[in-house]
Amino acid sequence: MIGKLKGLIDSYGEDYVILDVQGVGYQVHCSARTLQALPQPGEAAMLSIETYVREDQIKLFGFRTDMEREWFRLLQTVQGVGAKVALAVLSTLPPSDLANAIALRDKAAVARTPGVGPKVAERIVTELKDKTPAFGSVDPAVVHLSGALDDNLAPRPVADAISALVNLGYGQPQAAAAIAAATRSAGDKAETAQLIRLGLKELSK
Repeated sequence: MIGKLKGLIDSYGEDYVILDVQGVGYQVHCSARTLQALPQPGEAAMLSIETYVREDQIKLFGFRTDMEREWFRLLQTVQGVGAKVALAVLSTLPPSDLANAIALRDKAAVARTPGVGPKVAERIVTELKDKTPAFGSVDPAVVHLSGALDDNLAPRPVADAISALVNLGYGQPQAAAAIAAATRSAGDKAETAQLIRLGLKELSK
């Protein structure tokens, strides 16, 4: 099974690159983000490879990092997500942003992917939420707060403060992060107005 290829860029297609490895040209399908990051034809490149073997074909998928390849595999554990959708998601969101979106249950960020509707985005953030904490850079307090909001367990002043920031035009993840920071500095007993004020201060930094 092919796990990595190192060679020279021969040419590019719409969603693939031909990688010349000692005279053998491998057609490797990649996300748009990966293709944009690869060098010009004739220059050296190395890709982590996921090999798909079917009865009628062998297909190679290439990634700039092993981490991106792990995300490709992980995304396909979600019902309704195949290789094509997984590549589309990775074309839209880099792995770090995808991890953060899942940690914060930000369905809207995932749904920006062409071909991914609200139901599939919902399944991605729900089914992967316990599998991705090591990949994310989000403050655990924000993750906890986002989970509490989704489960309607957040304290009323906190929920109201986040709702107020969302009504002002901020996204739910940004509002949750700002109010999580405000709650840390003001304490659990802070009133809604104080949390809104501190949250706006956080967002203006």
